[in-house]
Amino acid sequence: MIHGSQQDFFNATDYFIDRNIRQGRGHKIAVYTEFRNYTYNDMQKMINKTANALRELGIRVDDRIMILMLDSPQFLAIFYGAIKIGAVPIPVNTMLTPDDYEYYLNDSRARALFVSEPLRPLVTQIKGDLYYLRDVITLSEKQGAFIPFKQKYRHAPVTIKTEFTTKEDVGFWLYSSGSTGSPKGAIHSQHDMVAVSESFGQGVLNLTENDILFSAARLFFAYGLGNSGYLSFSVGASVVLNPDPPKPEGVFNYIQKFKPTIFFGIPTLYGQMLEYLEKKDKEKGTTPNPNKEHEFSSVRLCVSAGEALPPDIYTRWKNRFGIDILDGIGSTEMLHIFISNQPGEVKPGATGKPVPGYEVKLIDDDGQDVPKGEIGLLLVKGASAAQQYWRKREKTKATMQGEWINTGDKYYVDDDGFYWCAGRGDDMLKVGGIWVSPVEVENCIMEHPAVFEVAVIGMNDEKGLTKPKAFVVLKEGFNPSKELEKEIQQWVLDKMAKYKYPRWVEFVKELPKSSTGKIQRFKLRQVK
Repeated sequence: MIHGSQQDFFNATDYFIDRNIRQGRGHKIAVYTEFRNYTYNDMQKMINKTANALRELGIRVDDRIMILMLDSPQFLAIFYGAIKIGAVPIPVNTMLTPDDYEYYLNDSRARALFVSEPLRPLVTQIKGDLYYLRDVITLSEKQGAFIPFKQKYRHAPVTIKTEFTTKEDVGFWLYSSGSTGSPKGAIHSQHDMVAVSESFGQGVLNLTENDILFSAARLFFAYGLGNSGYLSFSVGASVVLNPDPPKPEGVFNYIQKFKPTIFFGIPTLYGQMLEYLEKKDKEKGTTPNPNKEHEFSSVRLCVSAGEALPPDIYTRWKNRFGIDILDGIGSTEMLHIFISNQPGEVKPGATGKPVPGYEVKLIDDDGQDVPKGEIGLLLVKGASAAQQYWRKREKTKATMQGEWINTGDKYYVDDDGFYWCAGRGDDMLKVGGIWVSPVEVENCIMEHPAVFEVAVIGMNDEKGLTKPKAFVVLKEGFNPSKELEKEIQQWVLDKMAKYKYPRWVEFVKELPKSSTGKIQRFKLRQVK
C-alpha cells in the first residue's frame, strides 16, 4: 500500500507543538493560566495522552469530535490530540442553546463531545435524538476529565506515533452562520493555520518567541482560535488563557498578572474597558498619561476584529495608552484576518490593507472590477481558505468561487490603498463580534402571540456599535406599549442567545415590501 513519500507528510500538531520541542523549547512556557503554567513539554504530554485516549475510545481517522469548552489547556489538548491521530475537532460557540447543539451534533455526525463542566446543562437539556453521538466527556480545568474518560487518560501512554497526514487533509471544522438557513460547517485543511501564522502572525504582528499573547475573543471563534490556539505556537511564544467571560475588570487583572505583549479584543470590549477606566479616573480625579506606567504598559500592539472599530474608540485608546489598535476583517471561511491596519500604518475607521499572502478585489453585480472609490462586493483569496461547507453544495458554490471567497461584505478602496467597509451585501448583522441572522431573530419574535409581522435590522447604539432593532406590526386587538416592548425583548432573551435580542422594538403599522411581497429591510435602514 502506498502512503505517499515522507516529504508529503504534514500534521498541524507536529508543526505547532512537537516542532517547538525539537527546536529546544520544551521547558519554555507555552500556556499561562490562573491555576498553573504549562510548558511545551507539558502540552505535548497532555496532547499525546489525549490522542491515545481518543484512540482507546474508538476515534479513528476522519471521525469528528465536538468541543464545547471554555478556554483552557484541556481545550487545546483535545484539539491538537484529535489532529494528531487524523481525527477532526469541531470547536463550537459556548453561548448557544441546546437546540443549536442538537443541530451541530447531528449535522456533523460527531462521535464524541467534550464539554466543560459548567456547560454540561446545555447538553443535558437537548430534547431530540442524537443519531451519531456515542460519548460525552465532561472536563474540569482543575480536576481534568470525569470518569470513565479520566481512567482512559490516566492509563494512556505519553508517546504516540503521529498519524500520516498531509497539508491537504482535513484538519478541523468551524461552524459559520448564514443569512438564511442553518449554520454551515467550514472544512479547513491541516495547513491553513500555518498560512495564517505566516501571513498575519509574522507578516503583520511580527511575532517572536518572546511574545505573550492574550485574547479576549474565545477559542471557539475563528479569530480566537488563531489568537490563542496557534499564532503563539507558530513561533514558540506563549499564550494566556482565561475561561471567564471577558469583562473589563477581569481583563485588566489578567494583563497586570501575566504582562502580555499582544492583546486581541473586539470593539465592544475596547469601548467597555475605556468606560471602566474613565469612570475610575472621575472617581479619583486623575488624568491618564500614556508616557507614564499604565495598565497596558507591557502591550506593544492591540488587535481588533469581529466588527468595525469606531474611530472614536481608536482615538480614545491611542490617547490614553499611546498604543495602536490594528483593526481588521477576517472570516470563518478564511480562518483569520486578511485585511488589516498595520503597525505604523493606521487609518482610523478604515479596515486597512490586504495582509501579506492575500489578494482582494471589489466587483460589481456583473462580476466586473469596480473603479477606485466605488463600492463593490469584496472577494478574497489566500492559502487559508476553507475547502468547502459540509453538506451544503449550493452554499459552497455561491461562496467559494474558484480561488476566490465571496465575503458578502461591501467595500471601497481609497487613493492610499486602504479598504473601507460599506455594509453587508446581505442582511447579516455583526453584534459584539458574532454574526446574527435577522431571519432567525424574526422567526423567534413571530412566535409571540401579539406579533403579526416583524423585520430586524442593525442599528448603531450611542457608541457606534451595531445591535439588532425590530420593527413590529401587531395583530388586531394589541396596542403598542412600553410593557409590550419589554415583553417581546424578554421573549427573545428566553429563547435565544443573549446577544441576539433586539435592543430596540419599534411598533409600525406596516413594513415596506417589494412587488413580490418581500420585506425591504434596506428601506427600514434608511428611516431608522
